[in-house]
Amino acid sequence: MTAATRLSNVEILISASEIARRVTALAETIVTKLPPDLMIVSLLRGSFVFTADLIRALHLAGAKNGIRPQIDFMTLASYGAQATSSGSVQIVRDLTQSVEGRHVLIVDDILESGRTLTFARDLIKQRGAASIKIAVLLEKPGKRKMPIDADFVGFTIPDKFAVGYGLDYGNYYRELPFIGVVEVS
Repeated sequence: MTAATRLSNVEILISASEIARRVTALAETIVTKLPPDLMIVSLLRGSFVFTADLIRALHLAGAKNGIRPQIDFMTLASYGAQATSSGSVQIVRDLTQSVEGRHVLIVDDILESGRTLTFARDLIKQRGAASIKIAVLLEKPGKRKMPIDADFVGFTIPDKFAVGYGLDYGNYYRELPFIGVVEVS
């Protein structure tokens, strides 16, 4: 399958300009709600684009309050190469910095079942974080299996398979500058 063939199957759901405006708005809200000495934990791989744009937007929005986030990454897996979650979350790559006593903002691409974010939140809490907040680019409230909500949400989307802006299907489509949907069989 060529890149052109893959791209022709993607329906744009949220444009790149809509994403940019919303990320800026999220950053402006976050700097008013969280302390300036913040640890951002980005859940890889899907959130890497969102995290990069968010930390740059935080820098611009937080110039007055002196926000100075540190960033670490954790890779958790529940999907593998499948289109649906296995229901089991595993740590593929752990944090390299301690979260003990830190104010933590977990950043993820999408909140669906809630299993991954519940796992990450509980683990970080167990490791002694002073506070934990969650920011997600996308949420699908109808898919929730765990009692968890994000504190900061970019967009609520319908129950369709989202790709682009870091989100993938079979490790394709991450490079798209917009959020699109694809049919998954």
